[in-house]
Amino acid sequence: HLFGAKPETIVFASRASLVPTWFLAIYTVIVLLAPLTYAFWRRWGVTSFAVYVVLAVVVDFAYFQLELRWLGWTNYFWVWLAVHHLGFMWRDNRLPGPVSLFFFGLLGIAGLVALVFMGPYPLAMAGSPDESVSNSLPPKITLIALGVFQFGMALSIEKPMRRFLSSLRVWAATVIVNTFIMTIYLWHMTILVIVLGISFLLDGFGLSVEPGSSEWWWSRPLWLLTLLVLLLPVAMALSPLERRARPKGAPVPAAWRLILGAVAACLGIALLTLFGFDGDPFNRLDIVTLALVLAGASVAGLRITS
Repeated sequence: HLFGAKPETIVFASRASLVPTWFLAIYTVIVLLAPLTYAFWRRWGVTSFAVYVVLAVVVDFAYFQLELRWLGWTNYFWVWLAVHHLGFMWRDNRLPGPVSLFFFGLLGIAGLVALVFMGPYPLAMAGSPDESVSNSLPPKITLIALGVFQFGMALSIEKPMRRFLSSLRVWAATVIVNTFIMTIYLWHMTILVIVLGISFLLDGFGLSVEPGSSEWWWSRPLWLLTLLVLLLPVAMALSPLERRARPKGAPVPAAWRLILGAVAACLGIALLTLFGFDGDPFNRLDIVTLALVLAGASVAGLRITS
């Protein structure tokens, strides 16, 4: 903004960088609802998962056939609650055998292929060349099918993977990476946007290769390596924020503070992700969204300045 960049350019770059943070908003909401959804699971079992799936299907039908676009946003609940319910199934050891899980995964990918190639859903699960329809904004039932596929395939090999992870070195490496995995996730798009911006200033260096061509595919490992090298020091520097915990013996804030603070922060994060910011320090929307995040975190008991 200070150097004269166009507001629309700043909005585009900020939205691209903030895309990963949508996960924090819906993840926090799902965690808030976990006591209720877990009780629902304990009472009705697999039927409760089916309820969320049916609700998501109904919402998608209304979205495409009745053109009730606003209703599609409720799938942030039904789609991700359904996927979260798969975790309850695993946690409570209510899983079938590996062969059944494998075919459960095949059912998920078969459903996904049918939805994409026979229905109105785009191929890309995150983002879409066609801005009019997206599988993730708002979420569609394709993401449930994808989740079922990943769940079935991963859990079908759970036992051999546990044996593999019993190695001290492998397990230590897994634990170390997971101490800053969220930091990597949240910052990888920021690094990508910066690199693309620099490439653009260098007359499109590295960006002129035709997508899908053999040269384009051969350049992917180089791009990934470059981005990894740039991302790792940033992730290492910021990862202590991820490992912070409440001081031992510190009182836990009241439930109403936790809920109110989380909802406010989630709303601010969602607005920032959806609209980005234009760099103008006097933009009211920017001020309100950032204030919601900071105020929500403060109300919930996080010490912003420490």
